[in-house]
Amino acid sequence: MFERLSYLNSGTEGPLSTRAADAARERIELELTDGRCGRVYFESLMELAASARAAYAGVLGCSADDVALTGSTTDGVNTVLSGLDLRPGDEIVTSDEEHPGLLAPLGRARIRNGIKVLVVPFDELANAVTPSTRLVACSHVSWVGGKVVDHEALKATGVSFLLDGAQGIGAVPVDVHELGCDFYAGSGQKWLSGPEGSGALYVNPERLDELLPPWPGYGSVAPGKTLDFEPAEGVKRLDHGFPSGLRNAWAVASMAVLAEAGWDWVHERAATLAAWLAEHLRERGITVAERGRSTLVSWSAVDPDADVGRLSKLGIVVRSIPSHSLVRASVGAWNSEEELERLVGRAAF
Repeated sequence: MFERLSYLNSGTEGPLSTRAADAARERIELELTDGRCGRVYFESLMELAASARAAYAGVLGCSADDVALTGSTTDGVNTVLSGLDLRPGDEIVTSDEEHPGLLAPLGRARIRNGIKVLVVPFDELANAVTPSTRLVACSHVSWVGGKVVDHEALKATGVSFLLDGAQGIGAVPVDVHELGCDFYAGSGQKWLSGPEGSGALYVNPERLDELLPPWPGYGSVAPGKTLDFEPAEGVKRLDHGFPSGLRNAWAVASMAVLAEAGWDWVHERAATLAAWLAEHLRERGITVAERGRSTLVSWSAVDPDADVGRLSKLGIVVRSIPSHSLVRASVGAWNSEEELERLVGRAAF
């Protein structure tokens, strides 16, 4: 792909590595030839799930015992918001730069649980906390322009907070303990280059028992306690569905490639390249959206969709954010300086 395209849209879908593609093919071949039944097959699924859990934990900076396997960032958000005992009078604070994947679950909670959702500017989240605030739910990195949340200010409020890590995990350094969040939901298909329908949710173990498993199933309850609905031990009670061999084989292989390159290098190179792009776009008189030390660079456009189409014809893949009149580039460690120079020269007529 990189031979044909300047791919700058990993904030939507990350590039697929050869090793991950091979792992997916091998898993399909194994299931085709050996079948999908029996003890050996079942044990292989459990081993892959354990490997995926450990790999996500390595990126999140936590114990594998505190990571649930999900299908997306939004799955993790829904797990938290549906699992908490939210009641009328509770307030959740969120920002004006949130993705629909977070806003939709908040909307459901507002209607179903009768809570209040307070929307404030991204930079004012901590200041908006009141005695009625049950939770702050916001992005770690804003999908709009790449701002990074002030986690120290959020910690200082003493209120529990949930971070949407769709543009965080894999893109920027994440240490959930340093961040101070009780919940961190992330996707696998973006900056981790995993398959669609993959992701992870970190839950502070001190808060685990506050979450009623909203997706009850085979793995959610203790053995022999199905109708009693006694939760299974640990965060695995929040896993989404039966573990997929294909999904986890791909996810593990993808994260292994990035880990071997070195997460410090991956994060630093991507952020440095993104900062270079933002600076050079500004030098050309282009209005760049406010951003932090992240991998996203967005700039103003009269017709974002038209600009995305024009750049696509030149082999440069970016995306539009029409609601904010922006074009967004997602810069990964796999991108080159030459690609960014080309984008700077073509970003405006």
